[in-house]
Amino acid sequence: MQVLELIIFAGLAVIVLYQLYSVLGRRVGRQPEDRPAVEAATGPVRPPERLADPIDDGVELTGLAAIKAKDPSFDMGHFLAGAKGAYEMIVKAFAEGDKATLGNLLAPGVLSSFEAVIDQRAAEGRSETVEFFHPPRADLEKAQVVQGDLAQVTVRFLAEFRSRTKGPEGEGVDDRRTAELWTFERRLKSRDPNWTLVHVDAAEA
Repeated sequence: MQVLELIIFAGLAVIVLYQLYSVLGRRVGRQPEDRPAVEAATGPVRPPERLADPIDDGVELTGLAAIKAKDPSFDMGHFLAGAKGAYEMIVKAFAEGDKATLGNLLAPGVLSSFEAVIDQRAAEGRSETVEFFHPPRADLEKAQVVQGDLAQVTVRFLAEFRSRTKGPEGEGVDDRRTAELWTFERRLKSRDPNWTLVHVDAAEA
């Protein structure tokens, strides 16, 4: 009886082992040894190439970028330093009635307005001088390119100076603090590196 039971258990063990082998021994998915065969049929597998960033040639540059595109040598720091110097020179020349200096720095429309005030002051027998307490503050307000290569840059100036006047009634001293928007203009393709003052507006201090 025991021998018969052992034979039965042995037969069951063989059946169970065969079922386990048929399940566990079966390969699932592609195996490492399969790769050469796959590459032989389809070629070696390569990582996808990174596409170059698209270039949008239709974008229109504005502001300082537009000016730099037309004139790569343009430097904002250098421009503002020159604008400060021009501001002081123009304010002093206007106070002193120096039309020759103003004629080199102002557009015809602005020059005409300045000369009208100078002539009226002279007709009234008045004179004026200006002394700056310290260099004016200059900040970029706006920049643009119009009409092809015509650049316009608007600068916001904050300045403190002392005005001394003489007239029929005597002398006077006036300490002033001003805030103004000055717009300078220049043809970027011109050989003349100088900018011209084309507009003046009052600004909030």
